[in-house]
Amino acid sequence: MKKETLLLLFLSIAAFYLQAQETENESENSLTFAASYVGDNVANLSGGIKKGYTYLGFANFEIALDIEKAGLWKGGQFFINAANTHGGTPTETLFGDIQVVSNIEAGNHTYLQELWYKQQLGKVEFTIGLQDLNVELASTEYGGLFLNSSFGIIPTFSLNLHAPIFPLTSPGITSKWNISERTSWINAIYDGSPTDFEENPYNIKWQFKKGDGVLGVTEIQHQFNLNNLSGTYKIGVFAHDHFIERRLDKNFPDSLNTNTWGVYSIIDQKLWESNDKNIGAFLQAGYSPSKLSTNNLYLGLGLNASGFLSKKGDDILGFSVAHAHLTANLNSETAIELTWQKPIGKYLFIQPDIQYIIHPSGQSNSLKNALAAIFRFGFTF
Repeated sequence: MKKETLLLLFLSIAAFYLQAQETENESENSLTFAASYVGDNVANLSGGIKKGYTYLGFANFEIALDIEKAGLWKGGQFFINAANTHGGTPTETLFGDIQVVSNIEAGNHTYLQELWYKQQLGKVEFTIGLQDLNVELASTEYGGLFLNSSFGIIPTFSLNLHAPIFPLTSPGITSKWNISERTSWINAIYDGSPTDFEENPYNIKWQFKKGDGVLGVTEIQHQFNLNNLSGTYKIGVFAHDHFIERRLDKNFPDSLNTNTWGVYSIIDQKLWESNDKNIGAFLQAGYSPSKLSTNNLYLGLGLNASGFLSKKGDDILGFSVAHAHLTANLNSETAIELTWQKPIGKYLFIQPDIQYIIHPSGQSNSLKNALAAIFRFGFTF
């Protein structure tokens, strides 16, 4: 716990220092900093592996350098994101679900999450370095409210691939072509197998092995107004060429080589708006036909209502469902989530959350349906 305590102390000191250094013309600053912390109090009330409680936390410290504002060349940005995860692992010890009830669960690690350089050249952006795929790709704005991991990154990615997503990212190259004000095309190539924390505890020792293969993703994003209500529509394809250990056979080394591919679509659409209140919905869909896929079909959807339960109109109430169809003769797992987020002052927020997990890990015989109660809090500077 010493490392975690020191990191949190460092983040707090840095955040207060940065707050004191704010200037009236902040937009002219070439160097910007951000610090945040999220904590989850998680209890299993019934079902799953066992009843119980655990706490887990996630700390971030970010530094961004605007190259042009620093007096150098136009269109450049350098970014660093350091992270610390600590505490319990409720999915592993309490619930046994495969979609992961808390999207900050990762064990105890202090590491580099992102380290990249971005260059804007006209309508095209190029990014090279250590990247989180889910920042630019396969993400949903409305789904970001929810705590279950499937609403952040669909399990068609997280269960089938060694994808560069939280907590373990990998180097890659990304291009984004802003075809018009409303349409963008993103292409990305990553190392096909991020070096795990056992060999790479701080995520600064990157290895590019032949067996890692390559992960490629392409995604079209289009902003669309439905009755003057904003929406974003995305469709993407991924392909992962890699070796897979469970098929290891020394006599037939070529049998190790496999290819997993799939398609996905994500929709964020505002449905209604009046003054400080609005309602929005999201839809996620993923399909991976490979015989080696753990999750060959996924469907997620949800509804967000903002400004209805507080005088200031700054709260968000959300309801969502994530359904993952599993292969290998397993049943499907379905997560149903109800959550409410409320800011407290300028920097703090609270978020009580309830999830009901049907057939954890698709094992209806050995694991009973689970009921999760979570209280999340967070602060940002």
